[in-house]
Amino acid sequence: MTQRPEDLVELLPGTERFLARGASAGGAERDRGLVLVHDIAGNFDAASAGALAGAHLLAGLPHEVIARFDADVLVDYRAHRPRVTFSGDRYETFHAPAIELYAVEDDAGVPFLLLHGAEPDYQWERFVATVRRLVEQLGVTSVVALHAIPMPVPHTRPVTVTAHATRRALIEQYPVYWGEMRIPGSVAALLEVRLGEAGVDALGVAVHVPHYLAQATYPAASLTLLEHLEQLTGLHVPVESLREAAEAHRTEVDEQIARSADNTAVVAALEQQYDAFTTARENSDLLSDEGAVPTAEEIGAEFERFLADQDRKHPRGGE
Repeated sequence: MTQRPEDLVELLPGTERFLARGASAGGAERDRGLVLVHDIAGNFDAASAGALAGAHLLAGLPHEVIARFDADVLVDYRAHRPRVTFSGDRYETFHAPAIELYAVEDDAGVPFLLLHGAEPDYQWERFVATVRRLVEQLGVTSVVALHAIPMPVPHTRPVTVTAHATRRALIEQYPVYWGEMRIPGSVAALLEVRLGEAGVDALGVAVHVPHYLAQATYPAASLTLLEHLEQLTGLHVPVESLREAAEAHRTEVDEQIARSADNTAVVAALEQQYDAFTTARENSDLLSDEGAVPTAEEIGAEFERFLADQDRKHPRGGE
C-alpha cells in the first residue's frame, strides 16, 4: 500500500490561520513573507548548536504546536534510545522523540514557523515531501536551516559561519569558500535540494565550532546562529541570555585549556593560522595549514570523524 506524505503529519487547530494565508492569492500578509526555521540536523550538528538555538527560541518566545510528525515511524529508537524514568521499583515515564512544527512570534510580534526535534532516520524522501507540502499549504516563502560543523578554528576568535542557499542572491553578502566536495548527507541537506528543485527559497547557516569542543555544549555557536537568522530574515529574537551563557562558557574553557600545556599550544597554533588567513584575505575567516582554506577532502574528513565520534557515543542496539 502506498503511503502518502501527508499521513506522516497531524495538523492541529493552530494551522488554520496559516492555511488560510497560504490559500490566499496575495495580500499584505503573504507579501511580507512567512519564514520557516528548522534545526533538524541530528548528529550533523556539532555541539548541538542548531538544536540549542531552536530550544532557545521556544524558551524565550510565545509559541504553540501546530503540527506533529509521526516520529514513531521516522526515528530509529535503537540508534537514539529515548530516556525512561525509573522510580524505586517501576518505570514511570517514557520520553518519546518528537518532531513538531511550532507557530512562534518574534519580539516584534511577527509570526514565523519553527520545525524542531529529532532528525528522521527513515523515509527521508517522504518526510521531505511532507515538509514541502506544508510549505505550500501554509504560505511559507523561505526556509532557513540552522546547524553547526566542526572546524579547525580557535574558541578565542570570533565565531564564523558558512552560508548555503538554493539561490546565490539569498546569501550574496557571504563569501564562497568551497569548491565541489562530497560530504555525509542529512535530511536538512536533502530538504534544501528538493525545495530548490521546486522553486522555493531555502538557505542555511552552518556555524563553525572548534573541533575540540564539537562534542560539548558551545553557546557561542547557538548565539551566532540566531544573530545570522536575524540578519537573513529580519526577525527579532532574544539573544541576551545566550550571550551571557557564551561569556561564562568562554571563561570556563579558558580555565580548562590553561591547565594543559599541550592544549594551550594547540589553541595558540590555531590562533596563528586564523590570524594569518584573516590578514591575508579580508572578510575571510576559514583556515588551515599556513593560512589556506581547508581542502574539500580535509573538510569531508572532519565531518566523517565527527559523525564517527557521534556513532561511538550512541551505538546502535545489537551492534
